[in-house]
Amino acid sequence: MKVLETERLILRTLNGDDAEFYLQLINQPAWRQFIGDRGIRTVEAARAALLSGPVAAQERDGFSFYMTELKNGTLPIGICGLIKRETLEDVDIGYAFMPEFWGKGYALEAASAVLEYANRVCGLQRVVAITSPDNHQSIRLLEKMGLKFEKTLKLKDDDSDTKLFAYQF
Repeated sequence: MKVLETERLILRTLNGDDAEFYLQLINQPAWRQFIGDRGIRTVEAARAALLSGPVAAQERDGFSFYMTELKNGTLPIGICGLIKRETLEDVDIGYAFMPEFWGKGYALEAASAVLEYANRVCGLQRVVAITSPDNHQSIRLLEKMGLKFEKTLKLKDDDSDTKLFAYQF
């Protein structure tokens, strides 16, 4: 189901049929470095993760991560959306794109649309984002969108730092 449309992109709900693309995305070196290795190595495991993650979140919360596709040909290029994590007080905006689509403004276009959607449709007054301190591309994107650095957190068991950014509507 289409959720958002921008000048160049369509964002739609994820489903089990997206498992092959999701498997490729989450096993990209940048995903494993900055987000973490999910240990998902098969299409079946990717399908199960989609169903128990974004699909369940959409049903439960009314928002989730969305498949982000190019309008011309509905080519999937990444995911972008909102998630309510148990470890954070506020709803988190997140995104991940295949490397061949980096540097073309797609992440900014998708994430800006999701940020507006968070307020206009979901009624959120504040949205946060988390990133690794060394993920400079992501930090630049968050700052370009107007999110401000608030603090450094320890969210993982490995005692690594995570930067928290926030946007107040």
